[in-house]
Amino acid sequence: MKLWMSLYAMIWVVFIEFLLAMTPGASVVLRNLHIVLGLVIIGLAWYNFNGVRWTSVPGRVKRIAKTTFILSIAIGVLGLPLYFGTVGPIFFGITLGGLILFFHVVVGFAIITQAAAVAIVYDMWEDREFAKETAPGDVPEMPVQK
Repeated sequence: MKLWMSLYAMIWVVFIEFLLAMTPGASVVLRNLHIVLGLVIIGLAWYNFNGVRWTSVPGRVKRIAKTTFILSIAIGVLGLPLYFGTVGPIFFGITLGGLILFFHVVVGFAIITQAAAVAIVYDMWEDREFAKETAPGDVPEMPVQK
């Protein structure tokens, strides 16, 4: 798979994960699908980071891709106690499971936003769009691919 395709695929897989996670009363099948897609996200995050690392794209893009990979590992680690049913009140009705779930979701949002940033910037860098400035106020049409 071409790197740019994998970068955009990551966004869509994470988006599907969010939709899947929002399914009320999720069955065991949907929960297991969530885990499988989570592993796909870790794999894509590694593939994307490794692919971006071996290009001459600016360093910031490489660092964001690396952080996205690290966050994909973190969200998997946060998902383990959720899968095994961590419960128990901490204080004022807040449970350990609820707190872990909160961070699981926050990290998921971080992953999708960072994945989108890397995909867009890499795509623009690969197409050398940064070299083509436009006049202020002008929104040019999309170039026709030949």
